Amino acid sequence: MNVREHAQAAREFLAASDREFTAGDHLQGSEKLYGSATQVVIAMCQQRGLRYRSHRAMKQAVSQLSSEFSDPYIITGFAAAERFHENFFHDNMEDYDVAVERPGIHHFVNQMLAFLESGRRS
Repeated sequence: MNVREHAQAAREFLAASDREFTAGDHLQGSEKLYGSATQVVIAMCQQRGLRYRSHRAMKQAVSQLSSEFSDPYIITGFAAAERFHENFFHDNMEDYDVAVERPGIHHFVNQMLAFLESGRRS
């Protein structure tokens, strides 16, 4: 997949996540929310020539993007998405955690998409 396709996948997973949560399926909603975050990070990495093919490489890329944009909330947004990935496996998030953290991941994904589409660098 190329940058554009990963960005589109991020959008589609974000919308699918909302549908799953609305339908009451917190496990699938959680995994699609995490999927949206990872797809947008992959797109950003491809655009910038950063490594992303392992979880460690992706976390390092997120840290680099945070530095590039002077925005520590990029790290926070991705970390929140990782909690939803864990939730998919363990169903360990309380409803209030889901309600409070979902908007932040939406913001993270939409912010990264805006950076991606503008071609903005720091």
